[in-house]
Parts: sequence; C-alpha cells; structure tokens
Amino acid sequence: MSFIAKPEVSHPGMPKNKLGLTSRDYEGTVSTLCAGCGHDSITAAIIQAVFELNIEPHMLAKMSGIGCSSKTPAYFLNQSHGFNSVHGRMPSVTTGANAANPDLTYIGISGDGDSLSIGVGQFVHAIRRNVNMCYVIENNGVYGLTKGQFSATADIGSKPKKGEPNNQEPIDPVSTALSLGATYIARSFSGDKEQLVPLLKGALMHRGFALLDIISPCVTFNDHEGSTKSYAHTRQFYHHVVDIDFIPPAEEIKAEYAEGETMSIELHGGSTIVLRKVDKDYDLTSRALAFKYLRERFNAGEITTGLLYLDESRAEMHELMGNIETPLSQLPLDQLHPGKEELKKLQSRYR
Repeated sequence: MSFIAKPEVSHPGMPKNKLGLTSRDYEGTVSTLCAGCGHDSITAAIIQAVFELNIEPHMLAKMSGIGCSSKTPAYFLNQSHGFNSVHGRMPSVTTGANAANPDLTYIGISGDGDSLSIGVGQFVHAIRRNVNMCYVIENNGVYGLTKGQFSATADIGSKPKKGEPNNQEPIDPVSTALSLGATYIARSFSGDKEQLVPLLKGALMHRGFALLDIISPCVTFNDHEGSTKSYAHTRQFYHHVVDIDFIPPAEEIKAEYAEGETMSIELHGGSTIVLRKVDKDYDLTSRALAFKYLRERFNAGEITTGLLYLDESRAEMHELMGNIETPLSQLPLDQLHPGKEELKKLQSRYR
C-alpha cells in the first residue's frame, strides 16, 4: 500500500477547536481510492466529528481489517494509534487493545465483506462482549478489491456490472446487531454528511458497542442502474427515521431546532443526544419495535436511516468482567504475572 503525504501548509485563519487544533491536524495521507468513492466522504465526516469532539489524536486508536474500507484509516488521524489486521480479524484485535488500555477511544473501520463474510464470527462476539468502540461498516455490497463480486449485503435482485443478478438473501448488519444486543445502532449514507457527523459523534461518545452501518456506493463496480447500493437508488429510497443533533456537554447549552417533538438522552460520558422524532410512533429504546419497523420498511423497499436503537443500561465489557480501573498496559509486570505458585495451582486443575 503506497501513501502520499499531504502538504503541511494550512490557512492561518482556519477554525480551531478547544485543543487549539484545526481540522487539518486530524487528516491523514492523500486517498488512493477511486474518485467519487463514498468511503472518502466517510473519512471527511470522521475528521469533522473527531475535530468537533475535541478528541486528542494520540488518545484515539483506529483499527481495520482488509478491503477498500480498511485502507481508509490511512486517510485520517495520522497522529493516532492504528492497527491494520488481517481479513475479518479487526474486532478481536480491538477487543485485545481495549482490554489492555480502555482509556483510548476506539474506532474500527470495516467493510461488508470484512465484517459479514470472513469476519462475521468476530463481529458477533464484539457485540456480545459489548466492547466499547465505534464500529463503522462502509457498506457497498461488493468486494471492490477483487473486481466487484457480490458481498453478503447484496440485496436479492441487485444487478452486478457484469454477470447475473444476486439471488441470495442479504445479511442486514443493523438487524443482526439488534438481535445480538448492540447498544447503539444507526444507519446512514456516505452522501449525507449532515446526518452522518452527529451519528458518528454519538457513536464515539457512547459507552459500549456502537454500530454505524453506512451505505457507501462503489463507483467502479456498484453504482449503475439495477444496483441497490448505488447513489441513485439510495437517494431515491432514502428514509429518515430519527434525525439527531449532538450537543457536547457545557455549562450552558443553546441550540435551535426545527418544529416538532424533541427528546434528550444523556449518555454515560456526560454528552447529550437530542432526538427529533420523524415517525411519532417510532421508539428507539424498544428492540422489538425496531425489529418490526426495519422489516416493514425493508419490505417496502426503503433504506431506513438515523439512530435506530439505543440502550444505555447494559454494562460495558470491563464492567461485565469486573476489571480494575487501571489499564493493564499501565500495570507493572509483577502485578500482571500470577507467580510460579499460582501458575502451578492453575495447571494442576488440568492434570
């Protein structure tokens, strides 16, 4: 993988966040993806979200697997920690890193193939453990690096650029995450930055496993008539459920909202998500109703977006395991090592 460094020159009048950093300080190398790729729009949204959240770059770890999606961490936060794992193994690597140092903010970038084909078992157990991370699936319905074969998220009847239409049932990452107990579930579109940035900010601040499934058209292999992951199809069948504004904690919060009912939810981190209900009967705290709604909208041919489910009551991985507050990475070796006598006792159980 080749990297092209961006010039370090920036305009002296660029806005700065509370850390005194500009958005340029959250960028990475020049993208080598195809011009117009939806993944680059997601990169821009991540840069804006982290900049506005005032996250110190060295306090964030960006993790990835294999695929076009897993190349994108090179294009943002070049001063952050990072690990590019093997195909489908990003969740377990992130789980291990989080176990060693929960003080970092973790963002995992994956694709529909990386997460729902070879990596589906890893994806399942990261949710089951409620790993504290923002898990982004850049969903284009194809394997872009191996010439556009259908992935596990391709809809029935979706047409490839060449070959026969797909006739296999798709795996919906949102419904899958609902059934497994994920505590923050959202879907968006790479071309809707206004919706995507607040959803990313909410996911990054959420305590627990936060899934963000982002429809991200592949301009080379899956952006033609007959594709259900194309720009045209997504814009035509785009259906907002709940719009959100993310308001960072402050002494005084001032915001203007469009007319309609609002609902505030305070996250464990102290931040607040202000929800503006579009469908008055939609309850994002009900797993059963979320399932029912998603299936109804899917059968109607709509792509449901927005914050779809939120549960702030479930314990995060370290709370479930009863871990100490000090990160394992900061403990001295004599406290991490059980000692010879304790090891003998443990080994004797298996003799």
